[in-house]
Amino acid sequence: MTEPTLPPTDTPKAHSHGIHLRFHLPYAHLSSPFGDDWFALKAEAFARFFGTPTFLIAQTLIVLLWVIANVTGMTKFDVYPFILLNLAFSLQSAYAAPLILLAQTRQADRDKAHADADARHREELALAAEQRAVQIGEQTAQLTALVEQNTKLTELTRQLSERIEALTSEMHRKVLSGNL
Repeated sequence: MTEPTLPPTDTPKAHSHGIHLRFHLPYAHLSSPFGDDWFALKAEAFARFFGTPTFLIAQTLIVLLWVIANVTGMTKFDVYPFILLNLAFSLQSAYAAPLILLAQTRQADRDKAHADADARHREELALAAEQRAVQIGEQTAQLTALVEQNTKLTELTRQLSERIEALTSEMHRKVLSGNL
């Protein structure tokens, strides 16, 4: 499988999906397992419906009503051993199994593609975090150098202030003593 190329993040398509989803854009064609036409959407909905509690309860109720109606003699269209009911189950299985398998296969493809996109995203996040750590280290070194310079300048200012004070005191004494 060839590696899909990522579109630039400044394209309108990238902005319409949001920058945070840019890693998923190469896999957008996998969004619907059966395609995007009317039949495809209905086929996927039908395949997904097979696993729902609504379907299982409805099917159980229909089978119970079918069996009760035929066993009690309310109707005789499918007497024991319920050949027509078995035919209905076989027909349902013949259509359901391929749809479900197709949905599972395509879902697995989508999951794999999204996992790949997520892995790429994590790699980019790790790279960005590493770059930020390097920048923080550089800025910390610059700040440390500035603090050291400030400390030296503060010490120099203190020394100069002491020297000025000493000279001022000496001049004051000389002026008062008259020995200029």
